[in-house]
Amino acid sequence: MFFDSPAYFLFVPVIWLVYQVTPDARRWLVLLVASVLFYATLKAPVLLAAWAGVTWVSYECGLRMARQTAETARGRLLWAGIAANVGVLCGVKYLHTLAQAFYPSLAADTAWGNLFVTIGVSYYTLQAVSYLTDVYMETAEPETHFGRFALYLGFFPKLLQGPIERASDLMPQLRTPYERNTDNLYSGLILFGWGLFKKEAVANRLAVYVDAVYGDVSAHDGVTLVWATYLYAIQIFADFSGYTDMALGVAQMFNIRLTQNFNSPYLAASVPDFWRRWHISFSRWILDYIFKPLQIQWRDGRNFGVAAALMVTFLFSGLWHGFAWTFIVWGALHGLYLAASVFWKPWQTRIFGNAGPQTHPVRRAAQVFVTFNLVAFAWIFFRANSMSDALTVLSRLTTGWSALTDPSALAPALLLGRSAQSFLTAMGMIAVLIGGDLLQNRWGLDVRFAQQKIWVRWVWIYLLAFAIIFFGMFTKQQFIYFQF
Repeated sequence: MFFDSPAYFLFVPVIWLVYQVTPDARRWLVLLVASVLFYATLKAPVLLAAWAGVTWVSYECGLRMARQTAETARGRLLWAGIAANVGVLCGVKYLHTLAQAFYPSLAADTAWGNLFVTIGVSYYTLQAVSYLTDVYMETAEPETHFGRFALYLGFFPKLLQGPIERASDLMPQLRTPYERNTDNLYSGLILFGWGLFKKEAVANRLAVYVDAVYGDVSAHDGVTLVWATYLYAIQIFADFSGYTDMALGVAQMFNIRLTQNFNSPYLAASVPDFWRRWHISFSRWILDYIFKPLQIQWRDGRNFGVAAALMVTFLFSGLWHGFAWTFIVWGALHGLYLAASVFWKPWQTRIFGNAGPQTHPVRRAAQVFVTFNLVAFAWIFFRANSMSDALTVLSRLTTGWSALTDPSALAPALLLGRSAQSFLTAMGMIAVLIGGDLLQNRWGLDVRFAQQKIWVRWVWIYLLAFAIIFFGMFTKQQFIYFQF
């Protein structure tokens, strides 16, 4: 059962109705049972076992740390908890790789497919590690209620793909007495619908073009490959931010505010700015728990120490996405971008003075253009099916550009074998995505929507539902970040 399935459309209203009639002291139990049932629908017992293991280890280590006064004992508990959680993550994440190495026939047997599902494990494991670290640093109190702690790690809207929540942000909300709020219900509903539109009408539609090209990169020239890469940049944003909007929307229906994970990332004026806007909860996690400790440890190296810390941090980011050279190179590229920015920043001040790009629209536009292309270049490695495919894309980027002088020759490359109507529809959906994203991030349209008269709300709900049904492509296109 996934967010864009009919079963989920029935599941959420049922849970919401049960939640309304349940006594306040037991409402946490409704959400916990719903989360277990939701995860169980994936029919992968290893996932429930992993969640249970991470929950129990983190809960026990957190409580025992709070009872200890000796720093050495607290440190041992912290590292024991982290090691156990990372062990669970690696065990689940790389089980398929090990099976392929030692038992090729078992790994290839579709009957055992659910044994190798890893959906959600990376997210609640990182969340558990942050919890243990915060308890150790005494920036968060250990949770004494096991049920609420299990819900904190596995709350079903954020279970499969984040956001990665801090204990100080989410735990207090799980203890707060519930008050029925129709504004939250309506704004959550419209936010869920907007996320569904992103997934079905934009991401799934663009996947048709991107998959056709990246499925056989040797058959296409540079123009088509560049075009497909740009489309993939938009596809992955629509796909991932669409999931996040749906997660935030459902949580909001229960008066729970999850972390905003995206803020118009392709309007970033630098790669550091991009990472402040893209997958924000993950960016905060690697910044606080990997980069900052390394930066402090290597502070004697000054800028070189900072650059090295950034490289290690983003190599970790690549490995977190998968144990493959394509992800490692993707992480290394972003590490290099960020390391270079450390050395470029003093020169930027010397050249431009204290005037930032926001005071120079032309300069800002140029910086946004360069940043987007740097990010898109790295997406080549992220999307390629193998390192060999990525290198093939790079080797062919300069081919086919003579077609730019002949529009009739260029058109087939742009259409990628699809009809003109299909292509124009895709471009229209991209325009709606860009406009809607800008309005949402600038004015919080979901909140303003909830403040409108009841008939206005329902008009917009019906219009959004019509757009999803009419323009959506309801294929079995899995959310991209489920694989991580």
